[in-house]
Amino acid sequence: MNKHFSDNRKIDPTKGTHLEDGNKNDNDRIEIGPTLLSYREWERAGLKLPNLERMREFRWKRLTQKINKRGLGGLLMFDPLNIRYATDSTNMQLWNTHNPFRAVLLCPDGYMVIWDYKNSPFLAEFNPLVKEHRSGADLFYFDRGDKIDDAADALSIQIKDLVIEHGGSNFKLAIDKPMIHGLRALEAIGFEVVPGEEVTEKARSIKGPDEILAMRAACYSCEQSVLKMEQFARENIPNGDISEDEVWAVLHAENIKRGGEWIETRLLSSGPRTNPWFQECGPRIIQNNEIVSFDTDLIGAYGMCCDISRSLWIGDKKPPSDMIYAMQHGVEHIQTNMEMLKPGVSINELVANCHKLDENFQDQKYGCLMHGVGLCDEWPLVAYPDKHVRGAFDYELEPGMALCVEALVSPKGGNFSIKLEDQVIITETGFENLTKYPFDSQLMGKN
Repeated sequence: MNKHFSDNRKIDPTKGTHLEDGNKNDNDRIEIGPTLLSYREWERAGLKLPNLERMREFRWKRLTQKINKRGLGGLLMFDPLNIRYATDSTNMQLWNTHNPFRAVLLCPDGYMVIWDYKNSPFLAEFNPLVKEHRSGADLFYFDRGDKIDDAADALSIQIKDLVIEHGGSNFKLAIDKPMIHGLRALEAIGFEVVPGEEVTEKARSIKGPDEILAMRAACYSCEQSVLKMEQFARENIPNGDISEDEVWAVLHAENIKRGGEWIETRLLSSGPRTNPWFQECGPRIIQNNEIVSFDTDLIGAYGMCCDISRSLWIGDKKPPSDMIYAMQHGVEHIQTNMEMLKPGVSINELVANCHKLDENFQDQKYGCLMHGVGLCDEWPLVAYPDKHVRGAFDYELEPGMALCVEALVSPKGGNFSIKLEDQVIITETGFENLTKYPFDSQLMGKN
């Protein structure tokens, strides 16, 4: 029988059966992950890669510990990002956000069951921590029609049987985002349902050593993708025929090329469309000598969120002086606030002692000073003093937390907005800024 190259395809033919991160050196592997382009860029950059087996075990243990600490009989997860955290598996992530067909139950003894799409029960088989693969958690009307109740009853019986066997018949069950029929069926069968988001957000908030390595690698790939987008913008915008959408499409393409997954928003705008902020990118033709501001909100390699923001001046003229001042003020804002970051500092202290933006930037400042980040934007949120809710975030920073430090410098009624954001890790003694992408030198007034 003839052997073909396609029978033994490798991501990197120079490596053995497994890559440094533990992924199979196989282009046909089930789990998604980084591409050869990413691996080669990381190697050139001297980055150490995570051990994915250790990373999965760390997450599984954190969730199991949280379950036991709270005296729960189990944790039932429908949120695709929580399922990704628990199993490191994906299945049509964006579709799943509005058609919730996946679920995971984790019991106090660590026994984990996934309900997946009926035609793809194999997508989490690479993770031996997932002990069973089932189907039948799809409790949305499009799929079940007028028989959702029957499907919810059947699922609730399965969950009860599992909790009896692996949860000590403790019917206190934490759930993150249940569909209403599922919630009612579980309560009718005897479960005391408590909010599960507190459990998952607190578990996810502390990153283990391998998660930090994964985030560092993903952030590097994100910045390589941003660089390609900036190069495209600088080369083509002066010709007068490039839209915001065309610039933004480069970031999407470069992210996918590196094994990234999706981008959560469309936050790129140009010229006067940057003010007010949060106009999403569209068909506007970007003019020469204009500002382009963006927020990546990018889910990159290993499913890690890389959430950085930059503003660029594109053109051969100097930016206006008020724009340069706003940029310098924004850099001062995030760098001053970043200097407060270290273990033991409370969120209340961060709020009380933050850098204050000028009065003319107050009305349109960003929605928060900082926010957690991991597989997406996560807990906690650090608000500005005038938006802070007492008692909502009475916690201290801990080593392993990842935060994004924000600035939106946007004059009310103005014709521009400066958007800046860096991503950092809280260390044992302070913080590490994972964001290396430079600030635009022209907007900083340096040339």
